[in-house]
Amino acid sequence: MYYGNTGAHFSGNVWSGLKQSFRQGSSLTKLIYINIGVFLFIKIIDVLFILSGHANASYTVFLDNLGLPAYWEFFLYKPWTMVTYMFTHFSFFHLLFNMLWLYWFGSFFLNHFSRRELTTVYFLGGFSGALLYLLSYNLLPFFRVSLFHTTAIGASASVMAIVFAVCCHLPHHRIYIFMLGPIKLIHLALFTAVIDLLSIPSANAGGHIAHLGGALFGYLFIAGVRHRLNPATGFASFFQKIGHVFSRSPRMHVKYKKPVSQMNDREYNEYKKQKDERINKILDKISKSGYESLTRQEKEILFKSGK
Repeated sequence: MYYGNTGAHFSGNVWSGLKQSFRQGSSLTKLIYINIGVFLFIKIIDVLFILSGHANASYTVFLDNLGLPAYWEFFLYKPWTMVTYMFTHFSFFHLLFNMLWLYWFGSFFLNHFSRRELTTVYFLGGFSGALLYLLSYNLLPFFRVSLFHTTAIGASASVMAIVFAVCCHLPHHRIYIFMLGPIKLIHLALFTAVIDLLSIPSANAGGHIAHLGGALFGYLFIAGVRHRLNPATGFASFFQKIGHVFSRSPRMHVKYKKPVSQMNDREYNEYKKQKDERINKILDKISKSGYESLTRQEKEILFKSGK
């Protein structure tokens, strides 16, 4: 009797913990959860199809409805695949390696940019990879033979956008790679780009082309940031709600409807308290990770407080 109750209680705690982790997690956590959730859903449906005697039927169904078709006329009938393809994986190792790269470089990204920018780069990087993939297959004679039966899936283009954004923003930062030693991020980015370029004639040509499209957007994002022109700004209105959902967290937002000079004593004390807490939080982050770990918004807050 106690065993049954404990099991139910344990399952409830696990499910509640996952929901709480998703709600309170960063945009990086939510992107990883969604990718894993879609993969598990596909696998569960696949098991049901197999048990019903229709092996491989689920593969065809999901590929047709979630994957991005190479032929532009097929795509026009399934425009939603421009989004769904970047969350769809059939292979566990395909998912694993994409999520590992997303976690490692997404964590780097969040040390220098906002959660909303991470979400935007993920989506626009995926769109950029999809666009280059569609253009290549429909314009280059090399792909004419496979045009009508090629479909793209996976988060690779989106992940590559984040990877290249980090590598271009911190080109001289070194990471340690097993058997190779410390390597600069810019060298890692160039190496992966060259490998994808040389691999285009392979069986996974569409995937390598999409990688290059995502990488291109990652580079353009950083180039825009350096020139104080965020390439994602033009899409801000479209992604405002998406970015808000992915970036919601219990972190503090300091917003006021009237200037300090018009506040009463209670309002001013609350304003001063929240401001001091925010500054202390930033200073703690500097002591732990250094000034370079601050986001642009945190640097601006610190600069204004010093005036």
